[in-house]
Amino acid sequence: MHFSEKAPQTCDATTGSCCSRCAPIEPQLHDHGHDHHHEGFDDSSLMEMFKSWQFITFCIGTVLFISAVLMDERNPLMFWTYLISFFLVGGEILYMAVTNLFKGHLFDENFLMGLATVGAFSIGQYPEGVAVMLFFRVGEFFQDLAVDRSRKSITKLMDIRPDFANLQSDTGEQKVNPSDVALGSRIIVRPGEKIPLDGIILEGRSTLDTSALTGESLPKEVALGNEVLSGSINKTGVIVVETTKLFSESTVSKILDLVQNASSKKAKTEQFITTFAKYYTPLVVISAALLAFVPPLLIQDALLSDWFRRSLVFLVVSCPCALVVSIPLSFFGGIGGASKNGILVKGGNFLEALNGVDTVVFDKPGTLTKGIFSVTSITALKGLQEAEILHLAALSEMHSNHPIALSIKRAYTEPLEAVVSSYEELAGYGVKASIDGKIVLAGNDKLLKEQGIAHETLDTPDTVVYIVVEGILSGYLTIADEPKTDSKQAILALKALGIKDIVMLTGDNKAAADKVAKELGITHVEAELLPHQKVEKLEELMVRKSGKGKTVFVGDGINDAPVLARSDIGIAMGGVGSDAAIEAADVVIMTDEISKVATALKIAHKTHAIVWQNIIFALGVKGVILIMGAMGIATMWEAVFGDVGVALIAVLNATRVLTHK
Repeated sequence: MHFSEKAPQTCDATTGSCCSRCAPIEPQLHDHGHDHHHEGFDDSSLMEMFKSWQFITFCIGTVLFISAVLMDERNPLMFWTYLISFFLVGGEILYMAVTNLFKGHLFDENFLMGLATVGAFSIGQYPEGVAVMLFFRVGEFFQDLAVDRSRKSITKLMDIRPDFANLQSDTGEQKVNPSDVALGSRIIVRPGEKIPLDGIILEGRSTLDTSALTGESLPKEVALGNEVLSGSINKTGVIVVETTKLFSESTVSKILDLVQNASSKKAKTEQFITTFAKYYTPLVVISAALLAFVPPLLIQDALLSDWFRRSLVFLVVSCPCALVVSIPLSFFGGIGGASKNGILVKGGNFLEALNGVDTVVFDKPGTLTKGIFSVTSITALKGLQEAEILHLAALSEMHSNHPIALSIKRAYTEPLEAVVSSYEELAGYGVKASIDGKIVLAGNDKLLKEQGIAHETLDTPDTVVYIVVEGILSGYLTIADEPKTDSKQAILALKALGIKDIVMLTGDNKAAADKVAKELGITHVEAELLPHQKVEKLEELMVRKSGKGKTVFVGDGINDAPVLARSDIGIAMGGVGSDAAIEAADVVIMTDEISKVATALKIAHKTHAIVWQNIIFALGVKGVILIMGAMGIATMWEAVFGDVGVALIAVLNATRVLTHK
């Protein structure tokens, strides 16, 4: 057992896990929906006791070691002081080595270190044997500390599971487990509490902290009728919420499930390292045995003690902990770093795939654009004012739920008080209404042609709504779906990252698509596509493309499920509250910020770089020390650095990916 609060785990040579530090790096997500009662000694208090006992024995062993080093070599107590110090510092490692040996775990780090240090004692190298064990334990402690902090960092990040729900019922208010709340129930959320389930506000207004879900630090104002998501923190007012989903189907549950299962989808590099460790350690141990006994048999004047000492260096440096720990930690850290930025990556395999992207394909509405139509201009004719045209248009569209009609009603902020005595919706054309006794038409170019009203056809990619009063064209409005504020920045960022092809596939008309594409700097546009045609166009792109680069499709995750599934990596926008997005995509951007596509790619690139830095560094240093050990140049000190020191540096390097800004 090390100084950290983790129980030691045995090595499994088939998986490459060679010590407790090589345990899978996974988030520790606990269910807090129950009360905790502790009586007497619980697991944590026992751990604290063992931790204290370990620290005490380590300190006593260190003092004895220093005392032995200062003793005269002729002092008969020197050997016994070294021996007691050795057992105090490394007794637990020796115990684990013996117990694991009986369990069939021959090549764990405890066995290798125990054999090497006992071997050092057997050839009279007492100071070296104790010092190596001492340094090994200190290195283990710092590695455990680094790994635990990484785990806690991500666990804290994903600590969004609500503890309870204040359920309102006929008998009053009661505190219950969120999983026990039925659909359509009323719950009360007070300031400082987490919203336990998705729902709609029935009473009150407040400010919500949604940073754990979206990565967005700015608070969100909510009031009557607004949707709220589980995992958000209520900051200011008391709100009453009607639940719209069960806890198992809520946003917070799906996010927790995604993060918890992300580590099970291993990247190819992780799988390679596991396979590599399976064969690497036994091979080096066999090489160490051959190094110890073959040269003395074949080389004249070769000393067994000298070659045996060289073989001990082989044993110490052989454990692949630096790779087995740091590589999964790098991918896990990359997933955690992405989560901090409001990006959910469903596994290390998708994070690794993002590193090889050379083509990004975008949907238009709701992805590059806001997906909400708005009035961009108003033109008044026949002596009328713009305000009058907007007023007539809003009255005409009063009873319509068409997106165009909704945009006009949003633009007119005054109360609609005039009398609309009749209303008729003309499918594909517009509407006809009687307003204050006058017949008003609000519609498109086809409506005016059908009614025989003379007009000039406007050359614009925007949607035009003409207003006709008593058969006379009185004005018109232009309506468009505007690009998101960060869309242009996102395209520039992708080009800066070296993305070769940026494509837009959309069902919108060609003029509107070309206008947005020109504004954003996208040269390849395919418009007026049905969902199945989007898939066909994407497949054509993937076939036509040269090289092995990956293709990403970015959509809203609702209408684009087929093409999201067909692409190499599907990225869904606006994932919060969208079940289809979370289900269909490999990566979910928890806000509507399209610029986070580039952020996801940057995190993937950083993770990839760190992974290969660790692989090259670890194998390079170990290789050099193995050669130096075989030549008799490296001592046990260099060997321990090749194991513990290299592992510690690799782990610290892996944690850098958590800090991506």
